Amino acid sequence: MVARVVDLRSDTVTRPDRPMLEAMVAAEVGDDVLGDDPTVKELERRYAEIVGKEAALFTPSGTMGNQVAVAAWTSGGDEIILGREAHIIEYEYGAPGFLARVLTREVPVVEGAPDPDEVRKRYKSGEFHSSRTSLICLENTHNRLGGIVPNQGIFRALRAFADEHGVKIHLDGARLWNASVATGKPMAELASVGDSVMSCLSKGLGCPIGSILAGPGDFIKRAHRLRKICGGGMRQVGILAAAGLYAIEHNWRRMAEDHEKAQRIAKTLAATPWAGIDPADVHTNIVIPVLEGVASQRVVEGAAERGVRFFPFGEDKIRLVTHRDVSFDDVGYACDVLSRLRF
Repeated sequence: MVARVVDLRSDTVTRPDRPMLEAMVAAEVGDDVLGDDPTVKELERRYAEIVGKEAALFTPSGTMGNQVAVAAWTSGGDEIILGREAHIIEYEYGAPGFLARVLTREVPVVEGAPDPDEVRKRYKSGEFHSSRTSLICLENTHNRLGGIVPNQGIFRALRAFADEHGVKIHLDGARLWNASVATGKPMAELASVGDSVMSCLSKGLGCPIGSILAGPGDFIKRAHRLRKICGGGMRQVGILAAAGLYAIEHNWRRMAEDHEKAQRIAKTLAATPWAGIDPADVHTNIVIPVLEGVASQRVVEGAAERGVRFFPFGEDKIRLVTHRDVSFDDVGYACDVLSRLRF
């Protein structure tokens, strides 16, 4: 048994600290399905304000927020366009086809964004025998590409294309908080590319559960109904919404520390003979090196023997994620372990 554990598997492993728990216990609550929970209402109002949208909806998970958005913007038989390795495709169990009855069209990615030229080629107007392209899905930060902040110029080009063709854009902004801290740009500016945007509270913000979706008022009304259909109607959920409000006030800006921790890990890995990574490509709190001459599972097991936990990311990559529950001292220990691994 190892004496010390440093958990870098994900920023979802964080646990509420005492001040957050105290905020949850003190929350004023009501039946949210009936629209009576004042703390939920305040969280939704606050998030809508932060991202510059008309209204918002609290959901149990980011997956539900994304899928409710997809279903609200589309009709059965439509197509949606996403960049390859998008979270909506890779980690949401085929939900667009299962729940919204839409086809997913993947296109190559350029600097974290769907290639506009490929989007233009793949677009379908719905005339004659073809389906209709009704939605483009973007992601910021991009999970599988190492938590990068996508090129905002490309995002703007996609926005222009969508406006030209009457297509909506949904932004999977699960870690948009990180993107805002990393770039110094307001969330509203980063979210402006999307007609709708979803952000997670249970990742870098450290909440035990919950995500939130925002967009136009009529869109949120449809999303509210779809959340109910998905089983996402909750009762005295202000207890959880209070955690979100606390995290926005106290845990958001400190994410810069997580980014600094990720840089330390990236620089350590770059100095090993078995991992290839450029620290300049690590924008936020996710580190994904390409391995050289060693299988990912072997690296994972070697580090785990010394208490450092992270996931394999295919056969030739690993993924390490920093967060508020991993201290700088923990990161120093993890870096020491990684630097001593030999294969």
